[in-house]
Amino acid sequence: MSMISVGQAYRETSRMDIHTVARELNEALGPTLVAVLAGVRDRKLPGKWAKPDGVSPRHESERRLKTAHRVWRSLSQSTDAHIARSWFISLNPLLDETAPVEALNAGMDRAVLEAAAAYLADAHDI
Repeated sequence: MSMISVGQAYRETSRMDIHTVARELNEALGPTLVAVLAGVRDRKLPGKWAKPDGVSPRHESERRLKTAHRVWRSLSQSTDAHIARSWFISLNPLLDETAPVEALNAGMDRAVLEAAAAYLADAHDI
């Protein structure tokens, strides 16, 4: 399994257009979780964002999507896709027992990034 740092994931995500980011997150997490973490009620919007000629998310949603994508790439390439998805939906003690998807929805981007970095550090110490 290859290791990817959160910094490397940042560089990769920052070079991607938002439609690709949305498509990859939809494939990995599903549109319902993507809608939750992006802070939108319409569960169809993530599918629209994923289309190359589709609508673009609002600024706040785009920021959340890019943060989630950075974390997703770090986790899925350092562990596997099932563990990464589980990490996003499980209660996290570093986030006051809040699931990372809910923490992103609440605008806790920095805390989610820190929790992911801590998880990756622990995972590689084993």
